Amino acid sequence: MPDSHDAPTQPGTSRSTSATIAPNILRCLRPVTDAYGVDLRPELNRVGLDEAMMRSAALRVSYRQGSAVIRRALELTGDAHLGLRVGAAQHLTSWGLLGFAQMAAATLREAIETGVRFQNLSGAMVVWSAGPEETGYVLRAELPDPALDPPVAVFLAEEAFASVVALTRLSSGQEFAPRGVEFAFPSPRDTAPFTELFRCPVRFGAVSNCLVFPTSWAGRPMPGRDPVTYTAVVEILEEQAASTRDRQDLLEVLEISIAQGLPEVPSFVEQARRHALSERTLRRRLVECGTTYEAVVDGVRRERVEQLLRRPELTLRDIARQAGFSDVRALRRAVHRWHGVTPARLRADAADR
Repeated sequence: MPDSHDAPTQPGTSRSTSATIAPNILRCLRPVTDAYGVDLRPELNRVGLDEAMMRSAALRVSYRQGSAVIRRALELTGDAHLGLRVGAAQHLTSWGLLGFAQMAAATLREAIETGVRFQNLSGAMVVWSAGPEETGYVLRAELPDPALDPPVAVFLAEEAFASVVALTRLSSGQEFAPRGVEFAFPSPRDTAPFTELFRCPVRFGAVSNCLVFPTSWAGRPMPGRDPVTYTAVVEILEEQAASTRDRQDLLEVLEISIAQGLPEVPSFVEQARRHALSERTLRRRLVECGTTYEAVVDGVRRERVEQLLRRPELTLRDIARQAGFSDVRALRRAVHRWHGVTPARLRADAADR
C-alpha cells in the first residue's frame, strides 16, 4: 500500500515507522469511537487508509499513521481514558493467527510468552517483555519512541494492559485480577476507571509500565489447549516473523541511506546499485513492504523537518534547504499535507508541548 505519510522516528532504531504494523488497534478503535458518534474515516483516509485497506489482513501501517489516528480519536471523543475502553473491548481473535496460537497454548504463561515472542505480528505499538520476578510473573510494556505525544503514550499504555486483562478474563476466568498494575504516566484526576477495570492496586508515576500476574494464574491451563494445533500455528508465525524482519531491515537500511544523504536524495537507481539489486527487484520488495521508494523518502524528509522545526534559530529557508526541498513553498505544501497546518503553526505547537 503506497503511503506518502510515513516517517522514521530515528533511522536505524529497532522499530521502523514505515508500514510494518498490523492495524489491529485501529480496527478495535473504530467501534469504540462509533459509540461516541465519532466517525474516524476522514482521519483514516487522511493518512492513506480507506475502508478496503482496513479490511485487508495483509495491511501494514506505520507507527506514525497509528499515532496520528489515535491522537485524533482522543481529540474528537474527549475521552482521556479511551485506551482503557479500547483495550477492554478486545478478544483474542482480534489478533489473528497469534490469538489462535495463544488460545491453543498449554498455560496462560505460555500464551503470554507466545504473544511477546510474536508481538511484531500482532500490531503492538508498545514493546512487550515478560518473565518471573520476586513479585510474581511480570509483564512490561515500554514505549518505543520516548518523544511520543503524552496523550498517545497514555492511550497505548492503557490499551496494552486493559487488553491483557480483558483477554485473560475471557480465556481463563472473569474472576482474574492482577496482583498490581503500574503506569509510568502521572496520576489522572479520576482513578476510578482504573480500579474498576483492574480490581487491584494501581500505581502511577512509576519507573515503567508493568502488570503483575499472580503465580497461580500464570500456570493455569488454557481452556482451548491443543499441542498439535499450537505447534502448527507457531510454525506459520515463525515464517511470517522471518519475512517481517527482512522487510523491516530493508526499510531501515533505506531510511538510513536517505537520512545520511540529505539534502541530496539518492535516486532509486542508485539505491538499487548500492544494495546489489536490480531496480525491478527493489521495487518488488518495497511493494511487499506495503510502500514505495517515494513514500520512504517522504517519511525521512518529514522526520527531518519536524526535528529542524524544534530549533528556533533556523529559518524556514534553512529548514527547506536542509530537508532537501526546492524552496519554502514546497516545504509549506509538504507540511500542510502531513499535518494540515503551516510550518509556523507546527513549530508553535511543538514549542507548546
